[in-house]
Amino acid sequence: MPRSHRRLLPVLAVAALAACDASSPGPGSSASAPLRPRFAFVSNNFSPFWIIAQKGLEKARQEFGIDVEFRAPRSGKLDEQRQILEDLLAKGIDGVAVSPIDPDGIADLLDRLADRCPLVCHDSDAPRSKRRCYIGTDNVKAGREAAKAMKEAIGEAGGKVALFVGRLDAQNAQERRQGFLDEILGSKIELVRDYLDYTDRARAAQHAREALQSQTNLVGLLGLWSYNGPALAAALRDSDKLGRVAIVCFDEDEATLQGLQDGVIHATIVQKPLEFGYQSMRVLKAIRDGQADTVIPPGKIIDTGVEVVRRTSVIDFQKRLKDLLK
Repeated sequence: MPRSHRRLLPVLAVAALAACDASSPGPGSSASAPLRPRFAFVSNNFSPFWIIAQKGLEKARQEFGIDVEFRAPRSGKLDEQRQILEDLLAKGIDGVAVSPIDPDGIADLLDRLADRCPLVCHDSDAPRSKRRCYIGTDNVKAGREAAKAMKEAIGEAGGKVALFVGRLDAQNAQERRQGFLDEILGSKIELVRDYLDYTDRARAAQHAREALQSQTNLVGLLGLWSYNGPALAAALRDSDKLGRVAIVCFDEDEATLQGLQDGVIHATIVQKPLEFGYQSMRVLKAIRDGQADTVIPPGKIIDTGVEVVRRTSVIDFQKRLKDLLK
């Protein structure tokens, strides 16, 4: 994790604790003073990617007069995320924004939450649940952008591409994969295998090495989650295929950006996690204030967009990212 990210985590942890404390009057406080709305933002794993989302939460906290609790399942496993949501349901919360690890696996819990308080999804959707809307990347479009970048990298000759991701029961992974397949339809690119690591970083690295060693005539590696890019770059550096295999991945992990600078990674599809945090809180506050119609569009999807970062644009992107994390 970058040093700037390490500095930010304790600050935001303190802010989250302060937010919880602010929800109930202390000694000498007026019992009639209005309570600040208290919302929770739940991620699908514990990754530096979410540091930027927390900047959006902090912006919303100051702008909307709310308290925000950030919760992350460190294991990236469904059972841990379920326990986090059960805890929030038990103690009471004014609204929840969640990135469901497996929307079908916690469908009942999501609906119970939605019956008790406003519920929105961010980053990965649960469209069959009672959630009020989805806030985040249009992942089918993002998958298409990844395919365009792969075509750009390997040329018209095409070839075999392997895909790497934590799991394929997450909606965002399914949609990115589908967008990639839609875009390569009719081309000479062939997706030959999906490698699932279940958010185990060691397994992700092992899969990357295995693919490079065992898959003959492999020309491309596609990483769908934030930690896949660094794992793929490290494996390619250590192989004899550097310069002959292209990497396209997602997000702005420090090692991914270094891989772009070094020419090991061709492109990364960067999301806007600050908007995940900020817009989620904006929508929850509006719902609580009875103004849902002013912020939720008819399709119930708020697309925060993506940016394709290549070697030619990575320095500029890093400067903007540094300013964002100040």
